[in-house]
Amino acid sequence: MKFFFQHLMPWPHVPRNNPHPQAWVTYPRKYYDPTLGADIYEDYLSQYEYAERLGFDGVCVNEHHQTAYGNMPSPNIMAAVLAVRTKRVKIAILGNAIPLRHAPQRIAEELAMLDLLSRGRIICGFVRGIGPEYHSFSMNPTQSRERFREAHDLIVRAWLEPEPFEFYGKHYKFRYVNPWPRPLQQPHPPIWIPSQGSVETIDWVAEKRYTYLQTYSSIESVRRVFNEFRTAAQRHGYEANPHQLGWALPIYLSDTEERAYEEARGPMEYLFNEVFRMPPSVFFPPGYLTPRSMSRVLANKKGLGTGYLSFEELIDKGYAMVGTPSSVRERLAAYQKEFGFGNLLAMLQFGTLAHHLALRNIELFGKEVIPYLRELGESNDAERDSNRSVAQRR
Repeated sequence: MKFFFQHLMPWPHVPRNNPHPQAWVTYPRKYYDPTLGADIYEDYLSQYEYAERLGFDGVCVNEHHQTAYGNMPSPNIMAAVLAVRTKRVKIAILGNAIPLRHAPQRIAEELAMLDLLSRGRIICGFVRGIGPEYHSFSMNPTQSRERFREAHDLIVRAWLEPEPFEFYGKHYKFRYVNPWPRPLQQPHPPIWIPSQGSVETIDWVAEKRYTYLQTYSSIESVRRVFNEFRTAAQRHGYEANPHQLGWALPIYLSDTEERAYEEARGPMEYLFNEVFRMPPSVFFPPGYLTPRSMSRVLANKKGLGTGYLSFEELIDKGYAMVGTPSSVRERLAAYQKEFGFGNLLAMLQFGTLAHHLALRNIELFGKEVIPYLRELGESNDAERDSNRSVAQRR
């Protein structure tokens, strides 16, 4: 298994019972203190560095706009900082919201630069951007999937083709596409696709043989989506590899179950019920989801982001995992054996979690979880290969 330290870089000072309906799009920026913000960035960057020292395989950055939920409007800038402040870990950009760009070839250029600066440590995540981003940029959400696919095709083609070319699509039209520099990883850095589990995305990622990441989902949803991905891979003529599947969720560890629950409760409820919460019309603007995917995505979320979920509900349904290192690794090992995922993206800082508690959480996970689970995916691979060989001999 591979282990990544996922981070949102949240603004931790939205008041409880925020009188505004959301911490997105219209939440007044007068509540942001730049002096405090500079200190918070430094804390967060030091957490990334600590994760590298503790043996994580990678660290993750992402993109959100006009929100207290996550203060990384430019994941590529943050990746550039991490390229300098780290030496070994992969830097997973999860991801660039490519439909929001008017010139996607700039993403091809920037990611190539980052891959060179990091000596080949970049993982490229591409996302459509969730509903609030389309409000923030006054963009038509009904075009998001078309723009995503077209931007993806332009970026990948820009990496692959050695000569200048023209690109004339429905949304993007360029006479000259000839980006310099080229990425160090050839033919291009790995591509990962985070998703909420839409039917179209699962099938498309399987067809492209990229890595699929499931985010903010109940155990029931993770189980169904991973099974659907493996079925989609078979439909496209191959068996999905464990490293094509990733699971992202908040995790908190402490010395006892009671202490873990006590320390995680407030920060976890802040994450899900204060800064992630928004009206349904903002989370899923009309046209953002296809009719085929609307009912299943809304059923998967079951109020997540649009309503209130208690700490107990979040834990019981599997949106987050809290406990001692031994209890959490036992649960992760059981889920890994069942689901067969090869990448775990652990959000070890979340909400209002204090810096010293985040560092301890990273340390406990790095020292008392990763070493016990490291070989799981490989042993599952070997078992599946052995079973296939036996079946072929028969």
